[in-house]
Amino acid sequence: MADRRGDQRSRRTREFEAFVAGAGGRLLHAAALLTAEPPARSPRARALLTASLAHTYAHWDRLRGEDPYDRTRTELATRFARAAWRHHGGHGGVLSALTPQERLIVVLRLYENVAEEQTAAILGLPTDRVRAVCARAVAVLRRPAPGAAPGRAAS
Repeated sequence: MADRRGDQRSRRTREFEAFVAGAGGRLLHAAALLTAEPPARSPRARALLTASLAHTYAHWDRLRGEDPYDRTRTELATRFARAAWRHHGGHGGVLSALTPQERLIVVLRLYENVAEEQTAAILGLPTDRVRAVCARAVAVLRRPAPGAAPGRAAS
């Protein structure tokens, strides 16, 4: 019986490690966008992702057909939303001009390509609010950066 549990644990670990190897980079990039940190130096994003992956691993056996990427992405968004006040200021990341809510919606909608309705459900917001916040955030991102040459948008 002990060998069987050990085999199940090692299978679970191998499956999870394969998931992290395949999805970890994209999830880390999403976390860096949320925390508005440069991808090369992103301790808050790494901590956020680590906690989200730990949650996914703890519930791995209960996923029962649920996509682990969706589960981890939802956990990442939820954890960020709960702690967003700590991540208000940007740290040099490409989305640092946005508020935490704007970053969260832009990352889910535009980077992760999550539907408006699903984004609204994850965040507990009306769909119209998600649409309005996303439009406002995109408008902010399209504004030229201070000191940028005329006619050039911020990148």
